[in-house]
Amino acid sequence: MEKRSLGRTGLMVTPISFGALPVQRCTFGEAGAVLQAALDAGINFIDTARAYTDSEEKIGRYAASRRKEFYLATKSLARTREAMLMDIDTSLQMMRTDYIDLYQIHNIKVEQDLNAVMAPSGALAALKEAKAAGKIRHIGITGHNFGLLVQALKSNQFDTVQAPFNCVEQGALTELFPLARSMDIGCIVMKPLGGGLIESADLALRFILENDYLVAIPGMDRVEQIAANLSVTRDFQPLSAAEKAKLKAEAEALGPNFCRRCGYCLPCPQGIDIPTMFIFHLQYVKYGLKTAIPDRYAGLKAKASACVECGECETRCPYNLPIRQRMKQVAADLG
Repeated sequence: MEKRSLGRTGLMVTPISFGALPVQRCTFGEAGAVLQAALDAGINFIDTARAYTDSEEKIGRYAASRRKEFYLATKSLARTREAMLMDIDTSLQMMRTDYIDLYQIHNIKVEQDLNAVMAPSGALAALKEAKAAGKIRHIGITGHNFGLLVQALKSNQFDTVQAPFNCVEQGALTELFPLARSMDIGCIVMKPLGGGLIESADLALRFILENDYLVAIPGMDRVEQIAANLSVTRDFQPLSAAEKAKLKAEAEALGPNFCRRCGYCLPCPQGIDIPTMFIFHLQYVKYGLKTAIPDRYAGLKAKASACVECGECETRCPYNLPIRQRMKQVAADLG
């Protein structure tokens, strides 16, 4: 399989690699099957995070024995030196490894986050210590705020940047990714399939891979997804005019303000599964499932109507979605 250089890291990684966020939704057995299938198929880069509940533990249990076959990346929401040092050691323990190829500062959302991690006692200092000690090899940063990521890259402290990019969300190509490329900083694409809502997955992945310096990490939690996602790397062909038009139409229909099912909004104090609410509502409104969806919705323990508008979810949403407002609409439409 083709390999792409992840910027100045020198790591040669598969252009379609493994996003492990959805693995947290798998049972341990299911996760093991997916991880083994990914490695068997030749994927050599796995990206996870401390925030992905038991994802690191599952990787440790089912992939540690094949550690030499892949590069390992994780990330932490820690903002201080002390908290980051603890998270690094936890990641090493959970994933049963002596080193991590890429450790990333996770989800720089507001300027206070960036200031905190860059401070003398911030998370970046811990990552540098860990690198000197051989616990990690490279340092990266992730987020959805392109302006802050540009600011971070200009400090020249990071080897990689991870940001959303797909046929709907193309803002990273305005400045962030071109700047990163000019500085030889590796570019990792999160949400290449919009959290699974972009239906033309093959076209969406080819759209990304037309940029020959990008590495995409679609989330995978089923074995069959691996072959489907990797199929675009064989005999790669750029999108035709007709395919571009089809993808553009789908992007316009989806719009920019949709839930990517990242799960950062959870847990809800009222027990509402917020991403599920939005998925059900989308299927009800967009796909006309006027009977099936209300029936499934009726079986949920906590419905949208249980929202007390505390707003905790909105402070955690990386896309700044108006969740409380949307909960009212879901409740009005679905009961």
